[in-house]
Amino acid sequence: MTQDTTSRLAQVLALIDEENKQDPNQELAHGQSWPKEYLYGLRMTEQQRAFVPNADELLQIACRAQHIKRWSIARASYPMNRAGYHQWRSDLGAFHGELTAQLMAKVGYSLAEQSTVKNLLLKKQLKQDPQAQALEDVICLVFLRYYLADFAQRHSEEKIVSIIKKTWRKMSASGQAAALELPLSDEVTALVAKALACSEE
Repeated sequence: MTQDTTSRLAQVLALIDEENKQDPNQELAHGQSWPKEYLYGLRMTEQQRAFVPNADELLQIACRAQHIKRWSIARASYPMNRAGYHQWRSDLGAFHGELTAQLMAKVGYSLAEQSTVKNLLLKKQLKQDPQAQALEDVICLVFLRYYLADFAQRHSEEKIVSIIKKTWRKMSASGQAAALELPLSDEVTALVAKALACSEE
């Protein structure tokens, strides 16, 4: 990687962080309060570096921008049913991609590079495109590591087991192997084990 691309990557990641630092929602971690999506972006990058240490810069951007300004499109503004949920997720992906492309353009990324990141954030060709699958694996690993425990406190065990099974199916074999190495709590580890046992039946 040249000095120019290193500088360009650092600049766009900083721009993404600036957007996410505006999140009015806060999350406690490491003894302090963080803007929720800023913290999420940092966790995505941390997990990407562990899981795909040789990721190219476009995958690195997509990981950091996965939830960029997610609070701008509220789930409550869509019908509270399955169709509403899927439309919300689709609109979020398009929004994340467009905003990230605008930030990339500011620091000199080409239209082709912007398009690649847009497609990654839209989850196009999942299971066929190694980059898209790597992004999905990182997303799932971050969810399992940092957010599943909170879900488990707010939902029934049956629903959590179902969520884990769906998450597992989205992951590649290497992603699944990495998930089994995550530092999970005993409670979450037990839920994952139960979900996997159900999947094998």
